[in-house]
Amino acid sequence: MHAAVVVFPGSNRESDVVRALRRSGAQVSLVWHADHALPAGTDLAVLPGGFSYGDYLRCGAIAGRAAAMDAVRAHAARGGLVLGICNGFQILCESGLLPGVLMRNIDRRFICHRQTLRVERTDTRFTSAYRQGQVIDVCVAHGEGNYFADPETLARIEGEGRVAFRYCDATGAITVEANRNGSLNAIAGVLSETGNVLGMMPHPENFVEDLIGGTDGRGLFDSLAA
Repeated sequence: MHAAVVVFPGSNRESDVVRALRRSGAQVSLVWHADHALPAGTDLAVLPGGFSYGDYLRCGAIAGRAAAMDAVRAHAARGGLVLGICNGFQILCESGLLPGVLMRNIDRRFICHRQTLRVERTDTRFTSAYRQGQVIDVCVAHGEGNYFADPETLARIEGEGRVAFRYCDATGAITVEANRNGSLNAIAGVLSETGNVLGMMPHPENFVEDLIGGTDGRGLFDSLAA
């Protein structure tokens, strides 16, 4: 698998994503936000976490209009895989590749902590290494992770089974306490209508090695490599 990681001014998680991808066997190239094309043979485009363009206007709003995003949209339209993590999820929503928007956390505070997620689907290119309903331990670090969509859009997402991950407690139960950013329906990750684009707020790339506290994020990258 050949992955292209798009770097914006203010990105700060690209090295973590590159390490996770290479650990799962991917070949990885870095793409600058002003580039107009992805490398030939790209299978997966990745938008990493950080604070693209300083989070001015709205998180991901400027990055969603960067030159490289035209190439990412074209890649997705051809059926290519796209993964957006944290700020990358915000960029995917702002660029029109995913529905909804990420708003300020419900308590208006930046959160950074370990977070358990429930895997809602395993029949995707992103989640096949997990078990249905599996609870995984990763982490979150964001100030604008409160996923919101209008009632019609939310009903469509749920009806089409496009929720990939939900915030949950250690038993897999969906609780208010586990959903600390206030996302509707405890949504932590959303798939596109065609299933080839995934946006998620938590950071699986930070939990791929025992040395740094856990390996539950590894399944996402192993799924992609497989």
